[in-house]
Amino acid sequence: MTSNRAERLLNALDLKQIEENLYLGENEPENGERIFGGQVLAQASMAAYRTITVLDAHSMHGYFLRPGDPSKRVLYEVERIRDGRSFSTRRVVAIQSGQAIFNMDISFQASEIGLEHSLPMPNVPLPSELQEDRKVAQRLGGAEADPRLSTMSKLERPFELRSVFELGTPAWAEARAWNPVWVRFMAPVTEAVGPSQPISRCLLAYASDMGLVSTGYLPHQHEVDRSQLQLASLDHSLWIHRPVPIDQWLLFHKRTSIAQGARALVHADFFSSDGQLIASATQEGLLRAKE
Repeated sequence: MTSNRAERLLNALDLKQIEENLYLGENEPENGERIFGGQVLAQASMAAYRTITVLDAHSMHGYFLRPGDPSKRVLYEVERIRDGRSFSTRRVVAIQSGQAIFNMDISFQASEIGLEHSLPMPNVPLPSELQEDRKVAQRLGGAEADPRLSTMSKLERPFELRSVFELGTPAWAEARAWNPVWVRFMAPVTEAVGPSQPISRCLLAYASDMGLVSTGYLPHQHEVDRSQLQLASLDHSLWIHRPVPIDQWLLFHKRTSIAQGARALVHADFFSSDGQLIASATQEGLLRAKE
């Protein structure tokens, strides 16, 4: 199951410490004209984890300030805001050429037991009943053949994706507000599923930025071609509720609630294959017509 792309992402998470609270990150070579926001989310989370012991990340809130240059490494500066018995907080700024390209507050919590409730997983087909998105996109010819497809649709990714609405089908082409897709990291993660699992949670941060802005476009598929829009992540929040089995199938259930002012708001939940709600995300993205 291991893919080269997944291994390269793991290497990118192996940040180099250059001073106390300062870490340097290499970019994935597959970035296009700008660094994928999920990479910055994951590396910023890992930089914060480097200053934490025992506790695990449970929430992060970040702003994408400038496009990242894939030809330059990213410097992560961590500010130790607070260390408490139950919670600790870090602020991380990602820097290129002396300018902040991203900032994030991230909170960590000690493992605790308390009241529990959660929403049920939507009733959707299992990944074994679905086709791999990349293979379907290659068969369809990618964005060159259908501008509604992502330019990344034919490329190898760190995660395998299997969309509930199969690419190219009439159901996929309908104007709709939700976009469920099964995702699975394409390399084994050896850390235990339990307390202190920084790699899995950082990889989840990466995955939480996959396809959110484009979900905000789905209700308008019949109005404008995707290629005519400028899409970009503006701000991003992620809450992690349970230990993350990142190398097992997770249902990434994305849905958009509004588009207005050239911005779209998208919400998402991650469910394990046995129906447990693992994490939730919300993102506002730029949805602007190109001039």
